[in-house]
Amino acid sequence: MSTAGRTTATDGAPQPVTLAPLSGPGQQPWNRQRLRSNNEWLLLERLRCHGPLSRAQLARDTGLSKPTVSTALATLELAGLAREAGRFAPERGRTAVLYETDPAAGHVLGLDIGRARLRVAVADLSGCVVARRDLPNRGRSADAVADAVVAAARETLAEAGLPGTAVAHTVAGTPGVWDERRRSVRLAASLPGWGRPGLFDRIADGLGTTVTVANDANLAAVGEYTYGAGAGSRLFVYLLVGTGLGLGVVKDGELLTGAHGAAGELGLLRLPGCASATATATTGTGTGTTLEETVSADAVVRTALDLGMRRPLTAEKVFTRARLGEPAAVEAVRQEVDRLGYVLAVVAALLDPDVVVLGGGIGRSADLLLRPLEQALYERSPLRPRLEPSRLGQDAVLLGAVATALEAARPEVFERRTAPVPG
Repeated sequence: MSTAGRTTATDGAPQPVTLAPLSGPGQQPWNRQRLRSNNEWLLLERLRCHGPLSRAQLARDTGLSKPTVSTALATLELAGLAREAGRFAPERGRTAVLYETDPAAGHVLGLDIGRARLRVAVADLSGCVVARRDLPNRGRSADAVADAVVAAARETLAEAGLPGTAVAHTVAGTPGVWDERRRSVRLAASLPGWGRPGLFDRIADGLGTTVTVANDANLAAVGEYTYGAGAGSRLFVYLLVGTGLGLGVVKDGELLTGAHGAAGELGLLRLPGCASATATATTGTGTGTTLEETVSADAVVRTALDLGMRRPLTAEKVFTRARLGEPAAVEAVRQEVDRLGYVLAVVAALLDPDVVVLGGGIGRSADLLLRPLEQALYERSPLRPRLEPSRLGQDAVLLGAVATALEAARPEVFERRTAPVPG
């Protein structure tokens, strides 16, 4: 079982599944027990990726003998990791029993902690979401937000009919960059007080699980690469534009996070000759307008207000009224396109991606933005990646958290359930 109250950082996306033995630091020396364990893991992964399968199919696919396959399957069944999935009756020959993984052998928690919303999902080991919560973030302090996350997660587990001990791993997506030394999040300007050490330890203690902390744009990229528009791309960029600005980069299935975990924090760049009253307070890195302040949802609202639109106003309302042809709203959207076109040109020049997915709150208005954004990009750069709307929408960060948690949970559950009984 995962150690309660422990938080870690993630620096990699779910990797393509390979039929390789368990490996890594601390691996036990080769012996008969370890060989059996590797055979069981090999078959379990084969069933996960290609099941249901018969004993004969598993033997052919893995090169293991039929007696070895039968013994390993019996162990996996006894451990609750695999189960019978039915029978196959060929035209000739004997009826074959089919096997599949048991998705209820373990569960994971995905958390998306944003300025406006808190999202929680519980998924089984197949990645199927069995319960979820989506609620406004009404926390008035960092502690209140952390406690709201714990409460929402507990409610979601209760809805799924699961105790907290059923969770093998939790991954939390948040603005900013996890600092393992300080055990806190840096550069989370959109969540005041979120950089205080101990907040994620507070969440981990409240949940009683291991919590891995990851940047929200990075998790959105993992989610979109795993389940959405980035699937199969060589170098994929997820551009998250909402209350903040960030990007996640996935190259050949691997998340690129940089030497200090801050790759993609494009929104922190300061623009020359522009002053900002909020810059020092929110980021603590000096004065001057940041790129994030010029293209985020708040920037759309400020532009619309300057053009004569009246409060109360949100970026979503601006885009809705632009669809109706209101001149001030149309102009506000045009200016947003112009600024985002510059961002895309910078991304294209630095990374040369084949696909850029537009996500976040602003990404929900891709119907208004994509075609003019293509034109704005083409006016600035000869590099022309394909622009796509997010297929996952507001769930990209949450599903990226689930996918990342599953990568950690599957071997953890396997090790726990197949470990020899002491004595």
